[in-house]
Amino acid sequence: MTMELLRNLIPLMSLCFLVVFVQCKSSFLGVHPLDEKYFSKKVIKCRDGSKSFTRDRLNDNFCDCIDGTDEPGTSACPAGKFYCGNVGSTPRFIFSSRVNDRICDCCDGSDEYESSITCPNTCVMGGNIEYKAQSYISTINDAGSIDARGAKIPVNKEDLIERLKDVKMVVILQLFLIIFLVVLWITHHRVRSKRRHSR
Repeated sequence: MTMELLRNLIPLMSLCFLVVFVQCKSSFLGVHPLDEKYFSKKVIKCRDGSKSFTRDRLNDNFCDCIDGTDEPGTSACPAGKFYCGNVGSTPRFIFSSRVNDRICDCCDGSDEYESSITCPNTCVMGGNIEYKAQSYISTINDAGSIDARGAKIPVNKEDLIERLKDVKMVVILQLFLIIFLVVLWITHHRVRSKRRHSR
């Protein structure tokens, strides 16, 4: 029974480390990493210039901007866009009306954060690094989703290096967790074998 518990515990603990790490890194839900600086001000202007709003009204599930600038992480604005980070695959934008609609549109499941369903992470490893070398402008493709591709905006190499360091840190934490659990398992088996031999 202990062995089965350990087998179930390793993936669960790894997932917990990853979820906590990702939650700490991404402070604005549905916002592209290059736009985080834009949304970090105390007073934020709507992208269409129609009005301004305070940061506490960001993702408050009430559409203040006609263009959906203030609701990138909710489905409150019909014109809004939600950014799927899709770590391990190609990031993309989807219409914000698809957020929490009980359908997994992002391969990482980030669009269903308040939904009653749990989306598995189906992102394929490796696609994200290629994307980071490019930049983004949102365009609507034939399937109706909004892709992030195309513009020749210079990429910040320091930002790319920092993100790779963050991924390295998650891998190291997972490695320590696995080593700890293996040591725990070995210790448990040694204690059991000593008990058997002492009888």
